Amino acid sequence: MNDHLVIFDTTLRDGEQSPGASMTKDEKLRVARQLERMRVDVIEAGFAAASPGDFDAIHTIAQSIRESTVCSLARANENDIRRAGEAIKPAASGRIHTFIATSPIHMEKKLRMTPDQVVEQAVKAVQWAREYTDDIEFSAEDAGRSELDFLCRIFEAVIKAGAKTLNVPDTVGYNVPGQFAATIRSLRERVPNSDKVIWSVHCHNDLGLAVANSLAAVTEGARQVECTINGLGERAGNAALEEIVMAVRTRQDIFGCTTRIDTTQIVPASKLVSGITGFPVQPNKAIVGANAFAHESGIHQDGVLKHRETYEIMRAQDVGWTQNKLVLGKHSGRNAFKTRLADLGITVDSEEQLNIAFARFKELADKKHEIFDEDLQALMSDEAVTPEQEHYKLVSLRVCSETGETPHARMTLSAGGVESQSEADGDGPVDASFKAVERIAASHSELLLFSVNSITGGTDAQGEVTVRLSKNGRVVNGQGADTDIVVASVKAYINALNKLVSKPEKVNPQV
Repeated sequence: MNDHLVIFDTTLRDGEQSPGASMTKDEKLRVARQLERMRVDVIEAGFAAASPGDFDAIHTIAQSIRESTVCSLARANENDIRRAGEAIKPAASGRIHTFIATSPIHMEKKLRMTPDQVVEQAVKAVQWAREYTDDIEFSAEDAGRSELDFLCRIFEAVIKAGAKTLNVPDTVGYNVPGQFAATIRSLRERVPNSDKVIWSVHCHNDLGLAVANSLAAVTEGARQVECTINGLGERAGNAALEEIVMAVRTRQDIFGCTTRIDTTQIVPASKLVSGITGFPVQPNKAIVGANAFAHESGIHQDGVLKHRETYEIMRAQDVGWTQNKLVLGKHSGRNAFKTRLADLGITVDSEEQLNIAFARFKELADKKHEIFDEDLQALMSDEAVTPEQEHYKLVSLRVCSETGETPHARMTLSAGGVESQSEADGDGPVDASFKAVERIAASHSELLLFSVNSITGGTDAQGEVTVRLSKNGRVVNGQGADTDIVVASVKAYINALNKLVSKPEKVNPQV
């Protein structure tokens, strides 16, 4: 048996529900295009009923994506279903994913519904969804803590109603592999017509077992896994797509299935999602961590030099890791720049965006002699706010920092086209600069995160800064990159402020 394992990516929905991981419509579209390039089977683009912004993002993705199925989540009520149906209407292949809770605690405490009412509502939801598409997925929320007899009952009912995919979520990360595998095995044995549907799993990582539980389910016949890039997701996250895909690929002796994923696109997808959300990847993260294919031990190094497979079960190139190499310099032209962006999977939607990005590239090339792919990716990530949305613009910045003296920043900031100057002292040059910005912007936002990473090696490397701001319940990320880390920090802070100004409606579904 060598079945197809459906990879269902929910980075744009469940992943985006991580506090601070909210994405703009344009950012969502960039991620969706990368997922399509990676040949993901199903892209869960969002939760259409959550907000007009999320509906618009799903609708836009449905118009743009041709090679992957575009899916919208919907609660088991008529309004959610109809919003989802309208959102996916332009898709070449569209799916509605509807869910209702099935565990005793959820039915009693959250839904306040009887089991009979839950089954009735689930059937109605599938029937409403069939008015829009034949590709309907039903999820029994908190299935990991649900009674097996009731799961059999509700799954039998939704199969009769027309559901094609049945999802068994471990919503709170409560299960362990042996138990979860037994649940999948029992459901496939006991539910009538179980062979007529695809069994799916959606595991959370509260106990660090999301990938293990998902793979255990695959050994028992689950043929769809719901996962996210980098394991992104609320609380402790979801099963990591890269780990699921590479485990199945590497251990063909265990798993009787294959995926259609282009694994060379895994690392680019990881970097894109990390850059947009501001969630850095830990160095020792499997597959996509910076140290995933690094060897420090002399014994390991000796073994790898003699024969790679002594200590490596995968090739770094197979998942998209490549040697840093010089690709462009200050004498490179627009066509070379545009071509390299295309090679990296970066789409430029308009001539104006290309002109702006090329000007920034030239500015960077004057500061940094060697321009690497990572520099280009950071430069393009810095374009998340379009020129029309830039309410605040940094005009000039002067920072003084001296041993034994209080750091001081003086800057000129344009706000709505009007330039203002401000000065401030701080605990350090970055703190002084942020305070100087705030004296003009007066955003009264709360700084939740300040993160600095070096994009490449060397003392002339760009620093990439992520700033997370919170105001009135909204959380936004700002990114900035520059060879001067203080300038990069101010760029990131201003980028976040511009998102607060330009995006008054929250896109991500914090339902």
